[in-house]
Amino acid sequence: MRRWPEDGDELIEHYIARLPLNYAITPIYYRQALNSFRQVALRFGATDRQAFEYWLRERGEVWARSTVKNRARIVTRFLDALADEGRIGSSPISDLRRDYNAHSDTGVIRALMAPDPNQALEALRQPRPFESSLGELMRNHVERMQRRGYRYEAADVICRRFDRFLQRRPDLDGQPLEIMLENYRRTKTTANHPAECEKLARILNKALCHDDPSRPKRQSDNRPAKQVARGWRRPYIYSSEEIQKLLAIARTYPSPRAPSRPINLYTMLVLAYCAGLRIGEIARLTLGDVDMQAGTIAVRETKFFKSRILPLSDSAMDALRVLLEAREKAKVSRSPEAGLFWHDQKNRYYCRATISDHLVAILRMAGLKPVTGKTGPRIHDLRHTFVVHRILEWYRQGVNPQEKLPYLATYLGHRDINSTLVYITVTQELLHEASERFRAFASPGNADPAEVAS
Repeated sequence: MRRWPEDGDELIEHYIARLPLNYAITPIYYRQALNSFRQVALRFGATDRQAFEYWLRERGEVWARSTVKNRARIVTRFLDALADEGRIGSSPISDLRRDYNAHSDTGVIRALMAPDPNQALEALRQPRPFESSLGELMRNHVERMQRRGYRYEAADVICRRFDRFLQRRPDLDGQPLEIMLENYRRTKTTANHPAECEKLARILNKALCHDDPSRPKRQSDNRPAKQVARGWRRPYIYSSEEIQKLLAIARTYPSPRAPSRPINLYTMLVLAYCAGLRIGEIARLTLGDVDMQAGTIAVRETKFFKSRILPLSDSAMDALRVLLEAREKAKVSRSPEAGLFWHDQKNRYYCRATISDHLVAILRMAGLKPVTGKTGPRIHDLRHTFVVHRILEWYRQGVNPQEKLPYLATYLGHRDINSTLVYITVTQELLHEASERFRAFASPGNADPAEVAS
């Protein structure tokens, strides 16, 4: 059933009433979009693709192109809601997205607004995952590894990418695996592609050996990965002055429509530097993860499936205390499962991408990163800075950092100290403190006479 429901007017009002819309003018935009589509649907007697395309063309003569796309998303979400409730059969945009395996509704809407919608939709078409000649092998292997408890997300992405390549190259069906991989290697000239191809070869060999244990295991070639590692950017170690500058900018971050954003960003930076948290770990923090009595935060199910409870410094706890007071004044959710950081609009939590965008904007405002591009310091470098500054402090306190590395590895959520050693960037300050410690240890005048005699 694709006909517009008889009680469509009431459905529109009920739908808008239950949406978390914070501005008085927003419901007006929603009614404008939905009522204009309702008129077209009643005229066509259906809510199908033909009616949607006609509505897009009609609205395109009245509204700006960007406005039409925004309003079209409103209509699509409403039709999806009607379909979920069983009031209509399905949404035409959702049907097209499924038929063409498109990534999003926005791409489908943009295609329907093109001069030749069919051609634009065809350009959106994506191959179905794991339908190549090796698709079943790769799918079974990924699912098997995930059942064993591995996330296997990176391997899944690599396999899907290779599967799409094979679907575009039917001439390779039946060819030996080495020929398939060699053709795949030639598709890109980036430095990382040979390393990805080597990893893909290991994954496929592992899958084939599972099905045929007599198959010889492939010898790994570490040269592509080492070549990529040589091109990695050296971590940037922020100075104490630069950290203070970043925190000051976060406190005054321009955000007139979201007054809570400065305190949120400030606390995120504090946790990134004082606790060495990854951006994803910051994004997943909930209200229940903060224990103000014990002075700790819980970081759950992060990289390597590790969870840990971290004691924080007094200054970091003070920042969290101020944040929690701001939450009280904002009257947002007090549920332990609620995100620690919240939007003023709709009271939703910050996702990883949004946190990254705002913190990078602070780096640009501080003049540490160019206005555009990916060059310059990264937010993840705050984690490197945390490690270097912690070791410097141990040196100055007369503590042997080597004895503390296992504790530091646990604090950072690493599997062993080898992962932590990657974060130890030798700076002039660190080199000076290490040299002074060695000089004090090796100088006969400073050593114990009994030890020197022995």
